[in-house]
Amino acid sequence: MPLQPISQMMQKAMHQGYAVGYFESWNLESLNGVIDAAEQTRSPIVIGFNGEFLAEPDRIAQERLSWYGALGRAAAEAASVPVGFIFNECPDDGWVRRAVTAGFNLVMPVPAHGESDADYTVRTKAIVDYAHAHGVAVEAELGTLPFGGEPGGSTTDPRQAAEFVTATGLDLLAISVGNIHVLLHGAQALDLDRVAALRAGIKVPFVLHGGTGIDKASIQAAIALGVTKVNYGTYMKLRYLDVMRAALDVPEANPHKLLGMGGPEDVMLAGRRAVCEAVLERIDWLGCVGKAD
Repeated sequence: MPLQPISQMMQKAMHQGYAVGYFESWNLESLNGVIDAAEQTRSPIVIGFNGEFLAEPDRIAQERLSWYGALGRAAAEAASVPVGFIFNECPDDGWVRRAVTAGFNLVMPVPAHGESDADYTVRTKAIVDYAHAHGVAVEAELGTLPFGGEPGGSTTDPRQAAEFVTATGLDLLAISVGNIHVLLHGAQALDLDRVAALRAGIKVPFVLHGGTGIDKASIQAAIALGVTKVNYGTYMKLRYLDVMRAALDVPEANPHKLLGMGGPEDVMLAGRRAVCEAVLERIDWLGCVGKAD
């Protein structure tokens, strides 16, 4: 079906009291696995790729953004459930602007290292104006998530966040309320009082990054307070890597059977199935199962 407008997806989620999952992809197999799970559960979904990773200037081989845009757009349009498509978390405005015209319908500029909130606000407003002129929605963040359970980060201030939303005109606000990026083990609760304080002064839908490390009860309570999108990535890659290592731990075999034939020995199929199963583990937490119909 056609790529679904982000505002439409998020407003429906907020009105009906569920969240849409963003399950990040990194190749064709992971993208297939995400959509397999969404179709199996009849759930709306957001697909996409990590903009910071793709735009990283020190990559050994430079990526072609237009290919990722065309791939995601084709996947969304072939899916039988509503699909949104994000270029996620990129500090390079050149890449973000290119993503706006490459097929994505949601982009997320993030602060550059050491950038002030004031400068980030100006940058975000410029991206919002450009994206909206092309029919593309914008997500931005205020407050920073700790990384990997290490000290650091800053929680989102309700007054400052309300001013940021007004100044930029963004569509979705990513909030820092106890969530953590790249938490490899365990999970923790959110500061739900802060989520409630943010909601009291802000009308736009909220996003939780770092979904891997958030416990089920906190996610569901946050959804009741207006979180309409939850991002997952870390646990999916961990599961994918575990399955791929096992699939490759075999005696010398016909390489075609291991790559591309689609049979029981195919490691590409193993990766696709691993991602699908990982999505199925969490998507029910969001209350979106069955909401595609």
